[in-house]
Amino acid sequence: MKHPQDSEEFIAEHRKLAKEDIECASEAYNRGVALMEQEKLDEAAEAFRDAIGDSARMFEAWVNLGYIYFKQGDLPQVVEANKRAVEIEPRYARGYANLGFAYLQMSRTDEAIEALEKAIELNPEIVQAYSNLVNAYLQKGDLDKAVETGLKMVEMAPDFALGQNNLAAVYYNRGEFDKAIAHADKAAALGFDVHPEFLKRLEPHRE
Repeated sequence: MKHPQDSEEFIAEHRKLAKEDIECASEAYNRGVALMEQEKLDEAAEAFRDAIGDSARMFEAWVNLGYIYFKQGDLPQVVEANKRAVEIEPRYARGYANLGFAYLQMSRTDEAIEALEKAIELNPEIVQAYSNLVNAYLQKGDLDKAVETGLKMVEMAPDFALGQNNLAAVYYNRGEFDKAIAHADKAAALGFDVHPEFLKRLEPHRE
């Protein structure tokens, strides 16, 4: 008959099992990253699911799963994956930034704004989150907030071409055409492919 384990032996065994789980999760996660870089998305997704199965704390695997779902056009799954990531690690700014982008694409504007503001609160240097937040405020019709956010963005990253383009769109919607032209031209000079229709709308307002 097996004698009951004493507490120290029990704790030691569980620590060993936990360490093995973490090692297995790390191996599966690294395999998923390698497969994702090779554009083998289905295999990468399977590896990330293995990582999650081996360690409930593997929030990075959820974020990468979200990226794969985005590449596959499955926005609801992008949301669910990144929600799981931030539930596990509430201070993970990238997870909130990804959530905000997905909500924006789904026209769930208020949720997009909430997630993007949280991302910026956690990491004020995520330039892409500012850019998406500008679009979210524009989508909501809050042009003042869109301008305020856009100005912070271009001050922080003046060479971020997409940001210059997005701020140009906000100024156009506010009827401030000179500023719209200045930022659109800056975006083009930085190599951004400004939409021809937008340039056409700006043309009558050039001196």
